[in-house]
Amino acid sequence: MVRITRGYWIDKYEVTNLAFDAFVAAGGYGARKWWSDVGWKWRQQQPHDSLPRSCDRTGPDHPRACITWYEAEAYATWRGGRLPTEAEWEYAARGPESRIYPWGDEWHSTRANLVNSAGATPVGSFPRGASWVGALDMAGNVMEWVSDWLDVSYYHCSGPWVDPAGPSTGERKVEKGGWWGSNRFVARSAYRHYEDPPEYGDHHIGFRVATDGPGL
Repeated sequence: MVRITRGYWIDKYEVTNLAFDAFVAAGGYGARKWWSDVGWKWRQQQPHDSLPRSCDRTGPDHPRACITWYEAEAYATWRGGRLPTEAEWEYAARGPESRIYPWGDEWHSTRANLVNSAGATPVGSFPRGASWVGALDMAGNVMEWVSDWLDVSYYHCSGPWVDPAGPSTGERKVEKGGWWGSNRFVARSAYRHYEDPPEYGDHHIGFRVATDGPGL
């Protein structure tokens, strides 16, 4: 059983277009200090005026999508936080009762922007789908980048059981949460999506930020 002993805060909402635009306006794409070494290397390889990438036109209160893991990491650092680990994200979604869905063990299609949806909705549009800590949209709207590299055996045999941070290296990053237009299977809090490298981004992937807090 995984244990989390270090306190942390996790955003109630997915990062919105409006919030991300503040990072862009502050010169975040040109400031080396917000980027990891590999993230900055990737940034320098992109055409100067190509970022952030264009995405489906959505409102300022919609989740920011079409950004890579590197961009999400840089934004989180700029804001004084970080991307949550997979374990932290899942604990915020499932809680100590290990709920199947953020709101409980019974599926309710009206509690997440998921099945038969044609696009993202403003963050927080499904308040009855809140997790035990009040986090919203953890079962739908957009998937969310977390900090972990993928290792399918990590939690079975190789990973630490206390405050796991995920593998130290890898080729693909983990995403958590369901996405609009998909199915109830991906709405499970335990679901992990793991086919995308950190330089990938599309209109189904966003993120939220975690910040360190007092010990538990």
